Amino acid sequence: MVQSSKIWITGASSGIGESLAYLLASRGSTLCLSARRLDELQRVAEKCVQRGANHVMVLPIDLADSSNFQAKVKRVMDELGSLDVVIHNAGISQRSLAFETDISVDRKIMEVNYFGTVALTKALLPIFRNQNTGHFVVVSSLVGKFGTPYRSAYAASKHALHGFFDSLRAEEHQNNLTISLICPGFVKTNISINALVGDGKALGLMDDAQANGIDSDECAYRILKAIDRKEKEVNIGKFEKYGVYLKRFFPSLFSYYISRAKVR
Repeated sequence: MVQSSKIWITGASSGIGESLAYLLASRGSTLCLSARRLDELQRVAEKCVQRGANHVMVLPIDLADSSNFQAKVKRVMDELGSLDVVIHNAGISQRSLAFETDISVDRKIMEVNYFGTVALTKALLPIFRNQNTGHFVVVSSLVGKFGTPYRSAYAASKHALHGFFDSLRAEEHQNNLTISLICPGFVKTNISINALVGDGKALGLMDDAQANGIDSDECAYRILKAIDRKEKEVNIGKFEKYGVYLKRFFPSLFSYYISRAKVR
């Protein structure tokens, strides 16, 4: 990634997205920062300017409402002129058993994590194809590769992202588009605090697994390395990332382990 890259980050108001914004700002990148909370975006934008960003655009967006995505994309292009990288980082998690989760919660998580991300991608595709270059970076999760208790809808939404973007990568190869799937494990952010429980309310607390995860700055640094290398897929985390290989080579053992794992 060159110093002058133009990068759009969703979910940029906190956590991994905020950490990525600061790292990219220190490189002198031109940034578009998106999330739902305008005040928090402005806070992050000010710090990005202080850290050396070439230019920072603030653009509030709600992935649950894709009706205005074409207009949002036009605003970005009008201000930035072009785009090199889009980092799909926004999303919402879950902390409830499937048995106790209302179907409306499943639908909301899919709407934000999957349909919102896909809709924004489709709004951007004509631009990347016309440029004959572009890089979609999709912050998925290790549970996009295996499911765990208390995250059935969340895992489903991340699995769906993998299916879509693996297919898109194959379809758009000839148009010089790059797609990187990023699969973090436990990262110490507010994701569990904001996670939905069975009735759609926020959990409101940091669970132990999240509290013991890697720092968001460390995660962002590893993501940036993957972007620079244009890696197709990367797993990030502590011991939990080895669950990918355990499931692949020893599925029965994985099933035994994951049913007893403390993930909340």
